[in-house]
Amino acid sequence: MKPFTSRVYVLPSCTLHRLQRPEAPELAAALITMDPWLTLGYRAEDLAAHLSRPDSTFYRFTIRVEGQPAGLVALRSPWLRGIYLELLAVLPSLQGLGLGREVMAFVEAQARPHTKNFWTAVSAFNHRGRLFYQKLGFVEVASLENLIKEGCDELLLRKILA
Repeated sequence: MKPFTSRVYVLPSCTLHRLQRPEAPELAAALITMDPWLTLGYRAEDLAAHLSRPDSTFYRFTIRVEGQPAGLVALRSPWLRGIYLELLAVLPSLQGLGLGREVMAFVEAQARPHTKNFWTAVSAFNHRGRLFYQKLGFVEVASLENLIKEGCDELLLRKILA
């Protein structure tokens, strides 16, 4: 079975619900107040439009805790003979509880039977994000200078799934 096709996934501390178009503006508005989106100058309406547009290779899920939005995960598959984590965000009030790690473990388990490559990118200035992905076994494979904003580099990361 193709990964990420269910509408709801139940994880130990949260659930992942397929993102519904009306949720995108509220989540986008929350994300642009957080780094890296704040520093990179994202606009809520542009991010909401991106999250809402039809795309059969783009899987978007609201992370929910006790039924309330806690964050967002967005995946692209296929991407460079693997899967690409385009976005992972946990709202500030719920950070530090292990939700990001739990979601990443779930994504890896879903992807592993289908691919060996798991990709993501992180802003070079996002030291917390870099450490998070490093602890999960991602390694830097390229630096993309000034990709989104002048003076801000993005780092392409890869994890080979066993």
